Amino acid sequence: MSKAKNGVVSTLIVILALLFLSPIYIMLVNSFKTRAELYENVLALPASFSFEYYAGAIKKMNFLTVFGNSMYVTVATVIFVIVLASMTAWMLVRRDNAMSKIIFFSFVATMLIPFQTLMMPLMQVMDWIRTYLHLPVLNTHEGLIFMNIGFHAGIAVFLYHGFIKSIPIALEEAAILDGCSTFGVFWRIVFPLLKSITVTVAILDVIASWNDYLLPSLVLSDKGLRTIQLSTFYFFGEFTIVWNQAMAGLTLTIIPVVIFYSLAQKYIIKGIAAGAVK
Repeated sequence: MSKAKNGVVSTLIVILALLFLSPIYIMLVNSFKTRAELYENVLALPASFSFEYYAGAIKKMNFLTVFGNSMYVTVATVIFVIVLASMTAWMLVRRDNAMSKIIFFSFVATMLIPFQTLMMPLMQVMDWIRTYLHLPVLNTHEGLIFMNIGFHAGIAVFLYHGFIKSIPIALEEAAILDGCSTFGVFWRIVFPLLKSITVTVAILDVIASWNDYLLPSLVLSDKGLRTIQLSTFYFFGEFTIVWNQAMAGLTLTIIPVVIFYSLAQKYIIKGIAAGAVK
């Protein structure tokens, strides 16, 4: 490719990057503006950078509480998904028979079903479980975590399944000959080799759990149980919207996941490629 073509392609990439980043720019600069400045020009920089709207957003959101709620739901979901999906995928790979193939393709099929088609039947089933089995699956963080595990398991099993197929079975056979149990083979031999794909699954699940609004809005009703995404909804009233505080609140919600992604992003392409292609 000639230098001219390289220059054109680079220019197009920069333009596309700016277009994708423009909503973040608008959100960030407007979180520092007064209402008068915001309505005058949403693209202009603020006259001064003041954090008063962030302070107001933190108070209105009850930030520490909702941040803790989101951290609890996200971390618990990620841990359970990683543990259960990795063990499931390992058994499906090593028990290479017709039933394991059916189970694997059932997991893959769940990735194709939109959540919107399931949300009303799901709530009806969960309400039945709460009413007749007396299990606290609604209006609890644990119920939300339980549902998150189910919705995130498909992609996690799919990624782990492809990666585990590349691990030589001879390693496991050698460990068994040395007296290692099945449980020990997985946790001492197999799981340490899954580092890159585990980080990939963690990144995808953190982003999905942290940014989820729809499922928590259906499951959680008490104010003290709100996640950080639910709390931002209350900046948008029926008649008035405090846009500068809303932009500040939205900025606060994305900071943790951006930090996490920036620390672990080098694994995501490597893990997806290894899990989906092998």
